[in-house]
Amino acid sequence: MKKNNIIIFSTDDNSGAEKASFVRTLFDSVIFCVCALIIGIITGGADAVFGIVLLKITDIRDSAPYYFIPFLAFAGLIIYFIYDRFGKEVSQGMSLIFERAQDTAKIIKLRLIPFVTVSTWLTHLFGGSAGREGVAVQIGGTLGSYVAEKIKIKNKNTAKILTVTGMAAGFGGLFQTPIAAVFFATEVLCAGKLEMSAFLPALIAAYSACYVSSYLGLGKFTVEFDIEFHITTETLIPFCIAAILFGLIGGGFALAQKYAKKYSKKLITNPYLRIAVGGAAVSVFSLLLYNGRYSGLGTNIISAAFNNEEIYYWDFILKLVFTIVTLSVGFQGGEVTPLFAIGASLGVIIAEMTGMPVLLFAAFGYCAVFGAATNTLLAPIFIGAEVFGYKYIPFFFAACTIAYMFNGNNSIYSLQKREKDQLKIISFSK
Repeated sequence: MKKNNIIIFSTDDNSGAEKASFVRTLFDSVIFCVCALIIGIITGGADAVFGIVLLKITDIRDSAPYYFIPFLAFAGLIIYFIYDRFGKEVSQGMSLIFERAQDTAKIIKLRLIPFVTVSTWLTHLFGGSAGREGVAVQIGGTLGSYVAEKIKIKNKNTAKILTVTGMAAGFGGLFQTPIAAVFFATEVLCAGKLEMSAFLPALIAAYSACYVSSYLGLGKFTVEFDIEFHITTETLIPFCIAAILFGLIGGGFALAQKYAKKYSKKLITNPYLRIAVGGAAVSVFSLLLYNGRYSGLGTNIISAAFNNEEIYYWDFILKLVFTIVTLSVGFQGGEVTPLFAIGASLGVIIAEMTGMPVLLFAAFGYCAVFGAATNTLLAPIFIGAEVFGYKYIPFFFAACTIAYMFNGNNSIYSLQKREKDQLKIISFSK
């Protein structure tokens, strides 16, 4: 009887513990989902303000390039002075977001949001070649980190989950591609691994941010076309060559950016002088080469690629060089939209040389170069689906997978971790 009683009591205790654990997990999940909705709504509003102002700034600069681009060096001095004097704690930008999401840093100061927003506006107004996703992800990640610090639940992964949730909200609200945003935020921290604990909150945040930013007037970039394409003996080789080149260019961009940042600091040790000299060089060559064609986001090149306008054979390489120089000397902004431009223009050139469908190969490049440079796989596939149509998912899957295998395991995010069992055709990482 005693043995039976012991067994009975032991079973009841385990059952009670399991029930308590289930209730606690359910409670935490509900809290995370509520927080995700709040983060998504606020981030979507912030994305809308940032994105709409940025587009207006782009129009102003493009309407009078000679009134703004020559003064990029002065804008750089202002940006660095502001950070040096008032924002040293947030000067690491995206690295802070990664550290917080990887549980290696404490709360991120909210001041990061106005600092990175205003400095990116200045970079674009005066002709720097940079993107915008870095700002959006930092906005969302900072808000997620802040919320994680304020709520009181006993979950060791709270900071990680809500920071990743904010990253998804930032990306989704800006580009209005919520599914791609979820995969981007959950796979970018560690190549080859998904942060599944944040999946549901990230989904809620991405969709809510997307809805809010759209409601407030931020437009979504989409391209509609209906092209029949099949992998045959005639198309297989051009398709594979294109995908391999997308991988090499994306990985090369990430590797070149890494060394450009490293050696620019060695070459010009004074940060004020470095950003001034870099800004002056970008200004001069931007005006000499087609009056600012390679300034800003690169949306002009993307538009040309998908509207049968002229794409030069050197567009992709010059956009790559201008973006690397701009960001390596200290200007603020992201890399993703320039990567879209690099990939789309390269796709056009490959298609014209091989006789393949131009719009479709521009779309392949748009997605695959982004994936190769960020060392992500699922996000670029769904970027393709949400921008160009779900009917082409099999081709985006194939192109992005090949590009991913040939990117050298490089990433524009220096703190991205990598799974040891990742299979790569080439790899330059230690």
